[in-house]
Amino acid sequence: MFPEYRDLISSLKGHDLHFTRLFDKHNAMDQTIKNMEAGIESGTAFEIEALKKEKLMLKDELYSILRKASA
Repeated sequence: MFPEYRDLISSLKGHDLHFTRLFDKHNAMDQTIKNMEAGIESGTAFEIEALKKEKLMLKDELYSILRKASA
């Protein structure tokens, strides 16, 4: 996610607790979605779709933080 901000992500993860929590939550949700889609975890199509929407909102927030930090 956001390879152009790789160094900034590393820096923020070391200094910004809010960013770190959002980043970790995004990654955890991504894994949960993959597990549900693969049948490893149970989940309805509705639940998966809801998780994908929430994950996208997190990604948007992370991107906003990254853009502000890079300015």
